[in-house]
Amino acid sequence: MEVQKEIKKEAFCVKCTVKHKGEIAGRAFLYILYNDLHVEPFALLEDLFVQEEHRGKGIGKELVQAAIAEAKSQGCYKLIFTARNSKPETQAWYKRLGFKEWGKEFRFDFQN
Repeated sequence: MEVQKEIKKEAFCVKCTVKHKGEIAGRAFLYILYNDLHVEPFALLEDLFVQEEHRGKGIGKELVQAAIAEAKSQGCYKLIFTARNSKPETQAWYKRLGFKEWGKEFRFDFQN
């Protein structure tokens, strides 16, 4: 058997930001990806971050809502993200926003 490779470029990223006084207070990256199992794309929410001094002001919620709206507008069949096991308060926050726990993430880190 031989592994066949095919480079597929049917993906893109939307960067969402919220600014306060000209500075970025929060950001999120929404990746729109395709696979061979569905005609519709799926979305991956990555690197959601709010500057510490701006936390608790609804910026994170605003970014998630913008990501959900964008994923819907792109016709995605699902939106996924990962949250660290060491951050149960973050996981609870996502659940309050309507997300459900679905699986388990496995990770392979590349070291130099």
